[in-house]
Amino acid sequence: MFAVIELVLPLFGLIFLGFAAGRIMRIPYEGLAWMNFFIVYVALPPLFYRLLSTTPVEQFANVGFIAISIFATLVVFVCIFVLSGLLNGGNVAESTVQGLAAAYGNIGYMGPPLALAALGPQAGVPVALIFCFENAMHFILAPLLMSLHGEERRPAGQLARDIVVKIFTHPFIIATIVGVMAAIFKVQLPSSVNSLMTFLSGAAAPCALFAMGVTAALRPLKRVPAELGYIVPVKLIVHPLLVYLLMETLLPGFDRTWVFAAVLLAALPTATNVFVIAQQYQVWQERASSAVVISTLAATATVTGLLYLMLNVT
Repeated sequence: MFAVIELVLPLFGLIFLGFAAGRIMRIPYEGLAWMNFFIVYVALPPLFYRLLSTTPVEQFANVGFIAISIFATLVVFVCIFVLSGLLNGGNVAESTVQGLAAAYGNIGYMGPPLALAALGPQAGVPVALIFCFENAMHFILAPLLMSLHGEERRPAGQLARDIVVKIFTHPFIIATIVGVMAAIFKVQLPSSVNSLMTFLSGAAAPCALFAMGVTAALRPLKRVPAELGYIVPVKLIVHPLLVYLLMETLLPGFDRTWVFAAVLLAALPTATNVFVIAQQYQVWQERASSAVVISTLAATATVTGLLYLMLNVT
């Protein structure tokens, strides 16, 4: 157990350092804008590229693995979406955000550093593939369902165009596509460019985790919504358990690193993007913020326990 604590302490320590800095320093939330830009557009894309560009091409053809991971996430989303709709009288917009809060984990900021630290560089490919396909699913679900709600309705052509643009202009997805192409065609970058990408990749994890902590600190927790009583356990416990059971049942004997990477990503707390989506559509905003903060705090215990099971029991 001590080895697991040593593993997660630097990662969660960075989050808590960011949280403490956000509480102590009275810098406005807007001050994070350039750091977030650096993380999303400058640091993390090279990390995804470097992980994928040196990967054997045959590893990209694990369609069953991707399908199971996406299916499990979709099942979680649908279950919470339906449950929320039954409880709130059929409010599609609110149910959509609740479903995302239970299914959309922080696989961008927390996923790569945690999986690579726990499982090694061979976890990079499953992490990148899950990130791309799950984000594409969320980018489709959110605007599609919101278009059914009141004034958010848009013509089908415009909606489809907006979804495609959002998917294929996301810097992580672009980096993944370019990385896969580089692996296929065996592209070798000049040493100077490769060194620059190495520096940027090294900055991605600490900056992302610190920014997560600051973000949580600058969104004050005014109350604990009752809905989190089922959303947080589903996100942190049910989701990874479902992924594990499906992987074990449908892909027996599959590469353990890939299975553990999928389970670990499913166990991550609610993504900050859920709050961004709630803000964009002006629905369930304060409670979405609470879901991010509370699930992140709870994940320090649940993710640590999961890693212990992965590395010592299974």
